[in-house]
Amino acid sequence: MRDRLITVLVGLTLTVIVLYAVPRVYMLADRVQTSAAQQTEHSADLVAAVLAERSRTGTIDDEDLGELTRDGELLVHRDAAGGVLATTGTAEAHAADIVETRPLPDGTTVELTRTGASVSERISEAVMPLVVIGLVLVVLAAVAAVLLARRLAQPFQRLAEAARRLGDGTFTLPPLDSSLPEARAIGAALQTSSRQLEALLHRERQFAANASHQLRTPLTALRLELEDLTYWPETAPAVSDQLHRALRELDRLSGTVTELLEHSRGRRLERPVPVDLALLTAETAERWDRQAGAEDRTVTAMAPRPARIRTHPGQLQQILDVLVHNALRHGRGAVRMRAGDARTHWAITVQDDGPRPVDQRIFDRHVSTRDDGEGIGLTVAAELAESLGGSLTLESTPTTTFLLRLPQHARPAAVTA
Repeated sequence: MRDRLITVLVGLTLTVIVLYAVPRVYMLADRVQTSAAQQTEHSADLVAAVLAERSRTGTIDDEDLGELTRDGELLVHRDAAGGVLATTGTAEAHAADIVETRPLPDGTTVELTRTGASVSERISEAVMPLVVIGLVLVVLAAVAAVLLARRLAQPFQRLAEAARRLGDGTFTLPPLDSSLPEARAIGAALQTSSRQLEALLHRERQFAANASHQLRTPLTALRLELEDLTYWPETAPAVSDQLHRALRELDRLSGTVTELLEHSRGRRLERPVPVDLALLTAETAERWDRQAGAEDRTVTAMAPRPARIRTHPGQLQQILDVLVHNALRHGRGAVRMRAGDARTHWAITVQDDGPRPVDQRIFDRHVSTRDDGEGIGLTVAAELAESLGGSLTLESTPTTTFLLRLPQHARPAAVTA
C-alpha cells in the first residue's frame, strides 16, 4: 500500500507540474522571442540614426560599428549593390536569427542581426526557474508521500501483526485504536473475533477433557475385566491367547483415543522416534489380514530393509489403519501396502482392486462413497498426515491407490497451550 500511495502522489504531482509547466514554458519562450524581436527593431532604428549622422561627417568604419553592437549581435554596413562596407560581430546561421535592415540617407543600408543562440540562451534563463521549482516540488511531494504513506500504513501493520498473533493462537490482542475509520473497524472486528475464538477453543478443550474422561473410564474397566479373565484357571489356552490379542487391541484403541484427543487440541504427546516401516506395515497387514480372511481377501505389505524413519508411530499407525479399513470396506480384491524411499521423502501406498473414486473430495469431511459411511476416516487420516509434515493424496490410477508421503526427517513437535 505504501509503494502504491507514494507512486500515486508523486505521479499526481508530476502530472500537475507538466500540465502547468509545459504551457508556461511555451508562453515564456514566445514572450522572450517577441521581446527580442522588439529590442532588435529598436536597436536597428537607433543604429540607423547614429550611422546616418556619422555618414554626413565622414566615412563609417568597423570601429564605428563596434561601438553600436552588443554580444550576440552582428552589424553589417552594405553599399547600394549589397556589398559589405564594414562589419562587426559574428553570427552563425540559425533558424531563430532576428534580422532587421534600415536604409541610410547616402543610399547604403545597415543590417542588424540578433543571433538565435543568444535568443535561445535568454529562453533557457527564463525557463530555468520553472524547472528548478518543478524539481523541488517533486522532491517535496516524494518526501510528503513517504511520510503520509508511513503514517497511513502503521495502523494496518498493527492489524497485520494482530492477525498473525491471532493465527498463532494468541487471543489477547493489544489496543487497535486508530484515527482511520476503516482501520478502527477492522481492529474492532479482530478484537471481537479473538474473543469468540478464545471462547470456542475453551469449549472445545472442555469437550475434549470430558470426552477423554468418559472414554477412558469404560476402556480401563473393560481392560481390567479382560485381563482378569486371562488369569482364570477355567480359561482355555486358546481363549487366553485370544484375550491377550484383545488386550493389545484395547491398548491400541486407548492410545488412539488419547492421540486423537491430543491432536484435536493441537498437541503431541511424544517426540519423533525411529520407526521401522517394514516392521510397522508387516504388523498392520498381519493384524488386518485375519479380518480380511473372513471375506476371502488378503492384506499384504512390502517394504525394503532397512526402512527406518523418525516419526510419531501412533499417528502413523492410525493413518495406515484408516487406509486399510477403507480398502476392506469400500474396495475389492487384495489390499497391498508398499513402502519405499523416494529420496526426498518416504512413500507408502495402500492399493486395492476397486475402482478409483471420482476426485480428491473424498478427503472432505462427511463425504463418503457409501450411504452408510460417515465420511470422517479419510479426513482424519489426511489431517494426521499433515501433522506429521507429510500429505495424503489419491493417485491417478485405474484402481484405488492412496499415497502417503512422509518427510525424511520429522519436523519438531508443535505444542499449543
